[in-house]
Amino acid sequence: MAATVLVVEDEQKLRELVRSYLERAGFTVLSTGSGAEALTLAGSAAPDLVVLDLGLPDVAGETVARELRAAGATPILMLTARVTEEDRIAGLQLGADDYVTKPFSPRELVLRVQAILRRGGPAEAQGVASYGAGVLVIDEPQRQVTVRGGRADLTPTEWGILVALATVPGRVYSRLELINRVRGYEFEGYQRTVDSHVKNLRRKIEADPSNPQIVQTVLGGGYRLGLARDG
Repeated sequence: MAATVLVVEDEQKLRELVRSYLERAGFTVLSTGSGAEALTLAGSAAPDLVVLDLGLPDVAGETVARELRAAGATPILMLTARVTEEDRIAGLQLGADDYVTKPFSPRELVLRVQAILRRGGPAEAQGVASYGAGVLVIDEPQRQVTVRGGRADLTPTEWGILVALATVPGRVYSRLELINRVRGYEFEGYQRTVDSHVKNLRRKIEADPSNPQIVQTVLGGGYRLGLARDG
C-alpha cells in the first residue's frame, strides 16, 4: 500500500511540482497551502509523512510543527527558504526529521522522503530487547519503545539513534557514525543536528533529561547507551 505524504506549501507551482515528483515515485499525495487545513488533514487522513513549509500565510509553520508533534510522531520534513544553521537547528528542535532549504532538487526531496520512511518502515528486525532490568524495552518488529512501563512515541530519527546506540550498549558512537547509521549520508552541520535529536529523545525517555542515564554524553566522543542489556 502506497505511503501517504501531506505537502504543505503556499506557493502553488512549487506545491504542484513536489506533488508531481512524489506521485511519480509511487506516493499518495495530499496537498494544501494552508497551515490550518494541514492540521485538519493530518488529523483526518493520518499521513505517513508531512512535507512542511515554514512560511505559511495563515498559521506559522513552526506552530503547525508543534501541533503535529504534540499529536504524535508523524515524520516531518521541513521545507523553507531559511538557510542559516541556526534556522535548521531551530527546526530540528521542533521535532523535524529533516530540513530542506529552497531552492532544492525535487529528486533530492523524494530521496529524503524515502529515507525517512525507510527508517520508520518495517523493521529489519532482531526482536525484543530489554535494558537496565526492564527500564528500557525496544521492540524492533513493532517499532515500539517502552520506558519504565510507559510507551515513548519516537520520531523515525529518534528511533534510529536509540536503536543504533542499543546495538552495543556502552559503546561510544560518534555523531558522524550516528548520522550515517540513521540517514545513510553525511551533510553539513551533522554534529549539531544529532545533538538536537538527542535532546528531543531525552525529553521522551529520561526521568531527568538534565541528568541522562539512558543516552549518555561522552565528552569528546559522542553518545552511548548507559544501560546494560538484560540477560
